[in-house]
Amino acid sequence: MEKIGFIGLGIMGNPMSKNLINAGYSLTVYDINKESVSDVVKAGATAAKTCKEVAEQSEVVITMVPDSPEVEEVVYGEQGVLEGVKSGMLFIDMSTIAPATSQKVYQSLQEKGVEALDAPVSGGQVGAEAGTLSIMVGGSDAAFKRALPILEVMGKNIVHIGDAGAGQVTKACNQVVVGMTIQAVAEALTLAKKSGVNVEKVREALLGGFAQSRILDLHGQRVIDRNFEPGFKVKLHRKDMNIALQTGRDLSVPLHGSAIVAAQMDALLAQGDGELDHSALVLLLEQMANVAEK
Repeated sequence: MEKIGFIGLGIMGNPMSKNLINAGYSLTVYDINKESVSDVVKAGATAAKTCKEVAEQSEVVITMVPDSPEVEEVVYGEQGVLEGVKSGMLFIDMSTIAPATSQKVYQSLQEKGVEALDAPVSGGQVGAEAGTLSIMVGGSDAAFKRALPILEVMGKNIVHIGDAGAGQVTKACNQVVVGMTIQAVAEALTLAKKSGVNVEKVREALLGGFAQSRILDLHGQRVIDRNFEPGFKVKLHRKDMNIALQTGRDLSVPLHGSAIVAAQMDALLAQGDGELDHSALVLLLEQMANVAEK
């Protein structure tokens, strides 16, 4: 089994790395949050002091960080991955970032003789913990085949989309659908609440018909339970919606619904709710409908 380096041990990266350890892989890990590192070390990983050190001790490097600037810092920064890689290695970025950044990183690593994949995920914390993430992959066929046994530990629906950047384009499409569906569920349940009907029974009825969705099931229950502890934070989904909107602008594709959802998320951030789960979109709608819980 190949030696793996894992950089980024947050809400998603922590359980993903532990699943790899449980599958028998040897892991070297790094994160700026030392508590997260200690937690994964207790599960059997080895800690590194820098991203460069992670690369030096690994055959495959996986990154799972918040956004494009963090990926660039991990790769190009002082003591970064690019300083520690050697020809024949594989780099897998599982962050959600701009397609253009993925293509830039791909080219830089190619010059070092290193294959690179962009492999963003969907499924949230629940999917990360269960190892059932959907993984959308961009890069060469050979790199995908090499990575597949590793990806299969972390996900169940793993699709090779196309060349470098294709995985990130797919993730942008995914976040458009998820964001607009959360908006739809939030609007529907707020309408039910304002009408004075039983919101829980409305959700139950909708789940039995054509409106059924995983988001209505899971996030609808979050709304009922008033549980907005983050599985996926508003601020991160807003970042993803901005990636989708920028990609749309670059390609002259109007994304009107996405723009509305992004604006709603901006309002939540302005109210200081960026750390809440993205299902908290309902809180803004309830405020506007004057049915917010006191």
